[in-house]
Amino acid sequence: MPFAKTADQAEIYYQVRGSGQPLVLLSGQANTHHWWDNVHADFEGDHQTIVLDYLGTGESDKPEDAEYNVRRFAGDVISVLDELGIARAHVYGTSMGGKVAQWVAIDHPDRLGALVLGCTSVGGTRGLHPDAAVTRSLAQPSVEAARQALIDLMYTPGWVRTHPGPYVVLGGRMPNHARRGHLRASNGHDSWAELNRVTAPTLVLHGTDDIFSPARNAAILGERIPGAEVHYLEEARHAYFEEKQAEASGVVLRFLAAHPLR
Repeated sequence: MPFAKTADQAEIYYQVRGSGQPLVLLSGQANTHHWWDNVHADFEGDHQTIVLDYLGTGESDKPEDAEYNVRRFAGDVISVLDELGIARAHVYGTSMGGKVAQWVAIDHPDRLGALVLGCTSVGGTRGLHPDAAVTRSLAQPSVEAARQALIDLMYTPGWVRTHPGPYVVLGGRMPNHARRGHLRASNGHDSWAELNRVTAPTLVLHGTDDIFSPARNAAILGERIPGAEVHYLEEARHAYFEEKQAEASGVVLRFLAAHPLR
């Protein structure tokens, strides 16, 4: 299995597919690279795609004493690029992956081509958070009820009726300390003060019916990042990249083609 070593010697699992300009795909909180399974092929024809398992997930190390935060995860992305000998890459992050991608742009601008942020937020007091009812729905004692609530946040009922699963965006198995670490990492994200320094061409995507990360977050990102473009996917929820796959992948591919690595 291919692994990259981080600054603190943790091992991060990654996969590389396709050919062309490098594109890193970053998944949501407490998820592995399988988050991208259903749309990965859309990008392989034009790009060398790189997916990874965050620290604490999948095949990557799961240390109890590590500091789990999105800025650290961004550094781990750079460790993977270093292992592959890639000087610069495009980065497309969704949900918590979009938070990680923001820190790649802020902390490592020389390693980034174009930046694509999906269903994500600036965090902190400037970002919009799900309301209490959403949080309660995911904290139910019944595992099945919580799972159904998450499915409802990800997809519209009509799409679920014709796509019975299995769903790859519902989180993977991971130890409790790592799951708590991922929750702290995502909740602790606050990039507002730094985002106006982003120099990468940036595309922001969001489903109009997303209440997991309220859709107004896209406009906030678009207003804060210089020159950012915003694209809304009508009637889509958090997993817009699956439910509106043709539109979403097409928009991303056209944006990357318009902003090639130099």
